[in-house]
Amino acid sequence: MSFQISLDINRPSDTVFAFIADFRTMPRWYEAVTQVTALTPAFSGNGARFRTVRSLPGGPAHNEVEVTTHIPGEQVTFASTSGPTPFRYHYRVEPTAAGTRLTLEAQISGTGLPHPLSGIAEHLFKQGMKKNLHTLRRILESTP
Repeated sequence: MSFQISLDINRPSDTVFAFIADFRTMPRWYEAVTQVTALTPAFSGNGARFRTVRSLPGGPAHNEVEVTTHIPGEQVTFASTSGPTPFRYHYRVEPTAAGTRLTLEAQISGTGLPHPLSGIAEHLFKQGMKKNLHTLRRILESTP
């Protein structure tokens, strides 16, 4: 399943990019992510890798994730390299008159979940990601 979500954030684009490009911030705003551990000394940039624990229907899911695109101030892509529910999240950050437009282009699959859940999982992922991005916006806009 592929989908795209855009939202405006009333913060400078460099602030939004710095927050979103640091995968370690995910437990603060991505509801399903309960833990992120860096696997490489670099926390950002192409090739940075992380291990995540996500709380999914059916129990905890462990994924390894790699930064596959990193254009400072503009774009970052995180792609799972192992684990259930393969995903690729590509974030674009663009300055606007009022702050920043954040666009997520996501590809995610329910592969790896128990069969009854895999059919509805993709829809739930999209709805969950909308909620997560609104939480992200709330955090960024409330930070001085």
